Formats: sequence, structure tokens, C-alpha cells
Amino acid sequence: MIELKIMGDDVLKRQSSLVPKVDKKVRDLIEAMFETMYEGKGLGLAAPQIGELRRLFICQIPDDQPRIFVNPEIVQTSEDQVLLEEGCLSIPGVYAEVLRPRQVTVQAWNEHGKPFTINADGLLSRVIQHELDHLNGVLFVDRLNEKKRQRILKTYTKKVSA
Repeated sequence: MIELKIMGDDVLKRQSSLVPKVDKKVRDLIEAMFETMYEGKGLGLAAPQIGELRRLFICQIPDDQPRIFVNPEIVQTSEDQVLLEEGCLSIPGVYAEVLRPRQVTVQAWNEHGKPFTINADGLLSRVIQHELDHLNGVLFVDRLNEKKRQRILKTYTKKVSA
């Protein structure tokens, strides 16, 4: 298991770089990320959460296969939006409802460097958007209004210092 970066770590606020090619080193990183995600009982994990500023994330929602997204890009979103509770391995114990598009179309590479396109809705769409935010230095709490964000951050700070 790789150590997770926790909110407050500068790496979580930075933009990730494109992965030039998918080689053994990247596949080893993906394998280690899955171990870390499963250990933390998460649904997804982005490379910045383990200190790697690369455009790469993984996910596995219940009753679905493990998924790998290298250099992902959302190419289309639905106008229909939905409010759903989110949490994050990098902000343990914090949950809040976030408004996001119900559906997304994403283009990315798989673990062999082959391009693919996926249309996702429901929980998979939510996880994809959440993890892709990490690649742009955005945490789910950044998507909350200021009052809600401050209340959640205050609660989180109390938990961390306790």
C-alpha cells in the first residue's frame, strides 16, 4: 500500500501532467493504486492522492469491473445534474452533497495505452468526475458553497487535531 496524501498536502492542489506512454512503470503504479484503493475501501483513486502528478486514475464501483483511465478527458456532460453525497480517501471522515452532471462521456487510454470512450451515468459518472477533479487540483469540498465548505473544514480540522 502507498501512503495517501491528505487534505492540506500541496500536491492535492496542483495540476497533473499527461502520461506520455503507458509502460511497465505506469502499470506497476496502477497495480499499487488498486491495492491502496481497496485497502482504504474507496471507489476511486487518482495519482495525485499518492503524490504522483500524472493524469491517471482508477476506480471500481460495486458490481462493476475495475477501470483505469490514463489521460482522461470529459468530452460531454448532460445538462441534467444530480446532488449526491461524496467522500474522499484524502479527506477521511468528511462527506457532503455535491451537484454534478448526471452523465459524462470520457475519452482516455487503458492500461495498454489504447484509447477508449465511455458513456457513464449514475455512480460511475460521479466517481469519474470526482477523480478527474483530482487531476486538476480540485477536491470535492472546493465544489461546495463557501459557508458549507467552511463548516466542513472546521469539523475536519477538529477531527484531525483530536
